[in-house]
Amino acid sequence: MIPTASLSLLSLIASAMLALGGWGSPLAVAHLAFAVGIVPLIFAAMMHFVPVLTRTGDPGQRLARLPMVAQATGLVAVGGMQGWLPYLLVYLAAALDFVLAAILLNWIALRARSTLGSPHPGWRWYGTALGCLLLALLAILLIPLWPTYWQSLRVFHLHLNTLGLVGLSALGTLPVLLPTVLGKPDPEAAGWLQRRLWLVASGALLIATGAVIAWPFAAPGTALLVVAALGLAGQWARRFGLWSLLRDGVAASLLAAVVGLLMTLVAGLLHGAGLLSTRPSLLAWGAGFLLPLVTGALSQLLPVWRWPGPTIPARILMRQKLAASGGWRGLSFLASAMALLSGHEQLGGAFVAFGLALFIIALLQAARMNRSTR
Repeated sequence: MIPTASLSLLSLIASAMLALGGWGSPLAVAHLAFAVGIVPLIFAAMMHFVPVLTRTGDPGQRLARLPMVAQATGLVAVGGMQGWLPYLLVYLAAALDFVLAAILLNWIALRARSTLGSPHPGWRWYGTALGCLLLALLAILLIPLWPTYWQSLRVFHLHLNTLGLVGLSALGTLPVLLPTVLGKPDPEAAGWLQRRLWLVASGALLIATGAVIAWPFAAPGTALLVVAALGLAGQWARRFGLWSLLRDGVAASLLAAVVGLLMTLVAGLLHGAGLLSTRPSLLAWGAGFLLPLVTGALSQLLPVWRWPGPTIPARILMRQKLAASGGWRGLSFLASAMALLSGHEQLGGAFVAFGLALFIIALLQAARMNRSTR
């Protein structure tokens, strides 16, 4: 898990700097973040949480290599998009990612069936998220067969990835992750996940298909996702209190990700209506939603991945180092998203750089922890 997370972080940081600097092919830079950074990280997170949700054992060594294979596949795709490799390899990489996602989906389904009793409903969110990824990859594989529809297929692919795979994975994990972060149970989490899956999945599919047809068809999907995200934030505020959420750096970062998702959903609707261009809305999605989500989740998960098993003092200290600047990071990323949406790209880039610098400093401090640290 640690090598996957490290390469994912490097790819996200590099992609953010390249995108804001205007370097490289926009398609390659976007997939550096997504195919090399986000998809393998989501695979690793699913492999971490599914055994917990289904009360089964850890994945075997062979399956544990799957995120690293996905990263290597993503690097091949980026090379093809940048022109360093034959473009045909982009489609071969998409086909391989399709197989990897299908393998992971089958493993999750097997774990759910082998659970004693009823598995936690969170596993269904991961299965649905992988279903969205499979549809998104299928859209890319259809481009050589239906070249006249390439633009529609790419739009469908983009929205199913950003709101289907990432959105469902995030909203399926956060109700379980945040109570763990705060060390307080949330008896309503399982019920929320049980009730809201259809809402979020339908919303993502409506947005993806509506973006292809016409933006008014995407508006109901946006409304469904907004309702779900607002409901989750309201549930957290009622259960834990706003001060508890803001006081803990990891919780504050995860809350910022939900706020960033709400912000970029509205921005996406404005983009569909022709009131906002593609670049600021996509950059704001990355800055306001993706970065606080990833840095917040990794602040909680990296210490566990580094020292699995019973809690030891070094794990607690490492988590404290990573969480220390979480609130300021989340605020910086949200400020960046607002600046990007308002057309101030340099200011948005400065806020992103500040938030990433805080996380890198915390990560370097945390990496110095060893098992004997007290």
